[in-house]
Amino acid sequence: MRAEILTIGDELLRGEIVDSNKSFLAERLLDYDVECRFQTSVRDDPPDMTDAFRRAVSRSDIVLVSGGLGPTRDDLTVEVLAETFGRELVLDDASLEVIRDFFRRVGREMAENNAKQAWFPRGAEVLPNPVGTAPGCGLALDAKDTGAGNALVFCMPGVPRELYRMMDEQVLPRIAKHRTGAGSGLFVRAAVLRTFGVGESSLDADLKDVAREEGVELGFRTSFPDNALRPLARAATAAEAEAKVSDMVSQLRGRLGPILYSESDETMEVVLGRLLAEKGLTLACGESCTGGLLAEKLTRVPGSSAYFLGGVVAYSNAAKMSLLDVPEATLAAHGAVSNEVALAMAEGARARFGADYAVSTTGISGPDGGSDEKPVGLVSIGIAWQGGAHVDSFVFPLDRERHRQLVAQVGLDWVRRSLLGHELTFSRRGGGGSNPSSGAS
Repeated sequence: MRAEILTIGDELLRGEIVDSNKSFLAERLLDYDVECRFQTSVRDDPPDMTDAFRRAVSRSDIVLVSGGLGPTRDDLTVEVLAETFGRELVLDDASLEVIRDFFRRVGREMAENNAKQAWFPRGAEVLPNPVGTAPGCGLALDAKDTGAGNALVFCMPGVPRELYRMMDEQVLPRIAKHRTGAGSGLFVRAAVLRTFGVGESSLDADLKDVAREEGVELGFRTSFPDNALRPLARAATAAEAEAKVSDMVSQLRGRLGPILYSESDETMEVVLGRLLAEKGLTLACGESCTGGLLAEKLTRVPGSSAYFLGGVVAYSNAAKMSLLDVPEATLAAHGAVSNEVALAMAEGARARFGADYAVSTTGISGPDGGSDEKPVGLVSIGIAWQGGAHVDSFVFPLDRERHRQLVAQVGLDWVRRSLLGHELTFSRRGGGGSNPSSGAS
């Protein structure tokens, strides 16, 4: 089955908001063996919307529409949908009463323009919205309407939390029922593998012989600083598709080694947090150039208090000495951005918090502050644990924000590698690295 996602709103075309609804809807469709073939965004403009509706139903079996269901003058989705396919608008009294009750419960008077949200094309099925005032609707079209085959159009709110719930509770069960009635067709299964340390082009070159047989694909997606792999299989049965994906994942696992850190869409901080919790170990950090980013990443994970003890942002030399016990002589001899200082910061953070592991960062994120000896982009990253430590330096020629993101990810990855017994290295740069059982390097 072919699907199209249509998002509506001037704010999308002006770039005022990021259209995350498309990715959510496409991912949900794939779980039901429905592939998204087209994605379109249009303004709140009736001629553009009409054109988009007609194109979508002429080439897709399922059309998911997001946005334009509100009470204001620029919310035109339902009216334009009805006009496009020659359906009169009819009032759904039950929906109007639900909207009125919503305002009564929150102690507000309902503006009259909210009543427009209770009008739907004749023959449409109303989709309840338990967390907002805008009900959705589903409209079944036949070949006379589309000029092609049958199509189902589902209109949902653009507000993500409302759309997510309506999609899961109202739309997907109807798609599943429709798919069963239409015949099974091809089953689609996919997985997500997250990697860190190798660029997208290098991954593709290294895996050039994987997923070359019929019915399987290997997709690549960059989400800095990671690269995700998307093995996908199509087959006549669900079991066959699942077996093909499982075989690809096994191949990739063996080929990628430690750069593969997640066989789902979990982030590095989630994976590392689970490892620390499983092993009953704790972590602290001492940060300079990352300015608290390591701590922020760790604490965005629910339950991180079980393993993250705290961190110190020691930006100045004085703070490094007073808060992390970095020797003044070390700073004088090597400078703040050096392996020696990074190592002292990691050991100081570990001692201050009494943690099993500590990670440190000190560098020049730019855009200025560099020199011939220590250029912009230079960073030293260290980790320390009971009986050992590791430190290394890199030059990452990136803008300030991406530099900080990459540095933080390397630090988290080193702790993960150490816990798993992998070599402590960074694959983007050849050489270097040490075994986690060794002492300081």
